[in-house]
Amino acid sequence: MNTLLSKMHPMKVLITGSSGLIGSEAVEYYDREGHRVFGVDNNLRREFFGPLGDTRWNLERLRQTTQRFVHCEMDIRDRPKMLELFKQERFDLIIHCAAQPSHDKAKEIALTDFDVNAVGTVNLLEACRQVTPEAVFIFMSTNKVYGESPNEIPLRELPTRWDYSRPEDFNGVREDCRIDRTMHSLFGASKTAADIMAQEYGRYFGMNVGIFRGGCLTGEHHSAVQLHGFLSYLFKVAASGETYTIFGYKGKQVRDQIHSSDVLAAFVEFTRNPHPGEVYNLGGGRENSASILECMEKIQNLLDRKIRYEYVDKARAGDHICYISDLSKFKSHYPNWRIKCSLDDILQKMLQRQS
Repeated sequence: MNTLLSKMHPMKVLITGSSGLIGSEAVEYYDREGHRVFGVDNNLRREFFGPLGDTRWNLERLRQTTQRFVHCEMDIRDRPKMLELFKQERFDLIIHCAAQPSHDKAKEIALTDFDVNAVGTVNLLEACRQVTPEAVFIFMSTNKVYGESPNEIPLRELPTRWDYSRPEDFNGVREDCRIDRTMHSLFGASKTAADIMAQEYGRYFGMNVGIFRGGCLTGEHHSAVQLHGFLSYLFKVAASGETYTIFGYKGKQVRDQIHSSDVLAAFVEFTRNPHPGEVYNLGGGRENSASILECMEKIQNLLDRKIRYEYVDKARAGDHICYISDLSKFKSHYPNWRIKCSLDDILQKMLQRQS
């Protein structure tokens, strides 16, 4: 029996990266459900990406809209403080979203990237093991753990996108895709280290750890920048009349967009019935997949204006040409879960936020 279901409410929930896209969605959900929510966030995103990456606006929004949320201005790299926090609060559920999220930025700050993504994750896993090993621990990983391996899947070029050419690949990339013997970017490598460690704490120690390899996570509360947050950043550029830069692949590279609320719904399902050490791909799937060109077309129709853009023929190192998350495994384990927010719904939410 899941220990969380046998506990009296409210639970104590720790959310790292609580001012970010997925973290803030989790804060709102668990606060709304009557749980005590503790958020760890020190706005490193501003340090990584400058003023556009600043998440303080989202923190202030959470402070105004929640009732039981406690903000902790802390750094997950600080091992003693993390352990102290775990001992003091004894969390029932940990949702770990804090990260250095850009594979382009990582090459400039290699040590910081590894310390945040890999060491920070181990700090949290070990604190959880020492204090509350029965807790559920959810780790937000990334599809970049696969490196360039997805680019080896045979593709065909269509008028507005690249797509898989074999019928067996129609649903997208599965969890058995190779993660080694490929270039990842330093970000992909640091997240892979964290991903494997999270699996190990689940499998070796039998802890309720779930690993979610995200596709393009998006939503209207994203502090998006050019180096991270593709769809939200594209929408902001389009709405402001600035110029968007397309890097390689004719703008036909494909991503599967998943709204933060659907990500959170998957976390809720896992929390109710955790599978220790399990790995799941989590994105918008085939139904929410679109190329840059196709996204631009949708946004242009929504805003009733052309998007200014420039094309750079050189693609980003380690970039996926076509990436669609195969959701079959997660759906087989959790049949009540499905994508509720379509790509058009996501863009409509972004439009409402701009208004």
